[in-house]
Amino acid sequence: MKRVESYGAYVGLDEFGGKEGLLHISEISSRWVRNIRNHVRPGQKVVLQVLRTDPGKGQVDLSLRRVSKDEKRKKLEAWKKGRKAETLLTQVAHDLDREVEELYESELVKIYEKYETLYEGLVAASKKGSQALTEVGIDAELAEKLSETAKDKIVIKGVTIQGIIEMTSLGSEGVEDIQMAFVDASGVAEENDASISISTMGAPKYRIELTADDYKKAEFALDKTVTSIQDHWENIEGTFKYTRD
Repeated sequence: MKRVESYGAYVGLDEFGGKEGLLHISEISSRWVRNIRNHVRPGQKVVLQVLRTDPGKGQVDLSLRRVSKDEKRKKLEAWKKGRKAETLLTQVAHDLDREVEELYESELVKIYEKYETLYEGLVAASKKGSQALTEVGIDAELAEKLSETAKDKIVIKGVTIQGIIEMTSLGSEGVEDIQMAFVDASGVAEENDASISISTMGAPKYRIELTADDYKKAEFALDKTVTSIQDHWENIEGTFKYTRD
């Protein structure tokens, strides 16, 4: 909010290059508004819906009451992530003695082609390292610095689920067969945006843990990963059993 009058509030629109819009008092709440200053204040960050625009008059009419709670939550969350990404980028630019604008023009456009937002690109770098950025064409030095900063500053929240696999091989290269099956499984997990950890419980039992952004993604990735191991084992003389833990 830039300023508040008795009839409405004038708002600087972040997504329109700071262009000013009017939030009329009638569009603040579905209930009668006795005092507009009880609902909005200068400097406040809010999520609004654009009702209409008049390019000739340079006028943008806005609404607060027509924005759902879920829309507000998602938009504010995206805004906070964008601000965090910009802060981290500024830090990296300073450390590398480069200009932020120059980085956007020469390098970061490549991130948007794959990850849509800078923040999602940084999250990928935090999870997978600098390779997540070099594979889209970011130069190695910048990718390494962005990855290093992302790992330090972005806390990845996720859901971890697990299961137990029992595998035996009657072949002479049983250990190598198991190792290769797990190597392939790691690739499948990464392709499905999950991180994987496999530990032995004492042969022939192995614990497999997958971490993803949410429960649905974790379950999907675990199913794909276990299926990959089982398919690999169909060509091996031995036994295979999976139990969801």
